[in-house]
Amino acid sequence: MNDVVYTGRGTPNVSLIKYWGKRDEELILPYNSSISMTLDWETQTVLGKQFKLFTKTSVIFSDRLSEDVIYMDGAKMDPKDPEAVECFKVINILRETAKKNSRVMIVTENTFPVASGLASSASCIATLVYTASVALDLKLDDKNLSIIARIGSGNACRSILGGIVKWEKGSSKDGSDSYSHVLHTLDYWPELLDLVVVVSQSAKKEDSRVGMANTVATSDLYKKRLEVVDGYITELEKALKEKDFDLLSKVVMKDSNNTHAVMLDTTPPILYLNDISRNIIGAINQINKDKGKNVCAYTFESGPNPHIITTEQYKEEVIDRLIKVEGMQSLISAKLGNGPILLGDSESLINKDNLQPIKH
Repeated sequence: MNDVVYTGRGTPNVSLIKYWGKRDEELILPYNSSISMTLDWETQTVLGKQFKLFTKTSVIFSDRLSEDVIYMDGAKMDPKDPEAVECFKVINILRETAKKNSRVMIVTENTFPVASGLASSASCIATLVYTASVALDLKLDDKNLSIIARIGSGNACRSILGGIVKWEKGSSKDGSDSYSHVLHTLDYWPELLDLVVVVSQSAKKEDSRVGMANTVATSDLYKKRLEVVDGYITELEKALKEKDFDLLSKVVMKDSNNTHAVMLDTTPPILYLNDISRNIIGAINQINKDKGKNVCAYTFESGPNPHIITTEQYKEEVIDRLIKVEGMQSLISAKLGNGPILLGDSESLINKDNLQPIKH
């Protein structure tokens, strides 16, 4: 193979209907379908530290490498580290598909806090799968890219695509019908926004992989969630089709509350939200009460950092109320975005001559 560096950029997504719990741990097959918004990498900082929501990843397959190696955010990773295992898992699938056996070097950088409920793993794996597939000259369609990304990190299968995305849970044991597809392109409802509120940059204490398994094994409420979540999906699809933001907000907040309720019902309980998170919930509820309808909605992933879904029409009003909540570190505004894209040589994170990371 030619020693060529390929560099890609991808972004996280925010789930509107959440995935929590797997029927197959190895293939990462979920118990329920989910829907998300892929976020744009170009953001507007409203308060605090500026964050661009993206992962940049460079890969090179070379026979000059004696082993697979990965650097993440400036540090060489132990291949047994869970994040490295995820990365090499998808790399091995791609190599097998391409019938190539050259070693790989991966250098990846995140521009936002990782392991804090902002979907950094989704962004990382989606970007890696897309970029490595290009490097291996695999002309895979979106369905197959999402399936491979799913095996690395569940939510990553949604970040492969842009706009509003649905991940079908599927029913087959081999996972061939569990993949993502676009419900609506990013220009369908461009007024939609995600106000990302950073209240903590610390890594979450409870790993989501472990947490999901514990929930499935111990939560009585989880069984009830599986009875109602398909109804949430139907309601949200209706809200999206009709651009009914009031209904969308009700469903998004209901699903977030439901997901975190089953986390609390887990043994031991999973407590991702903190006092600032709960104060923001109160602020959002008060805004909607004052307006006489829902103009914004909160949702939380596996961390304390809220995502506030709103529209351009009410953006400034919502921001004015949010910045009065004490304890926020940053507040950024993100629109709907595309899936991963390929970048030019000037963006490379790898020196192809000495096979070393480029320090920026």
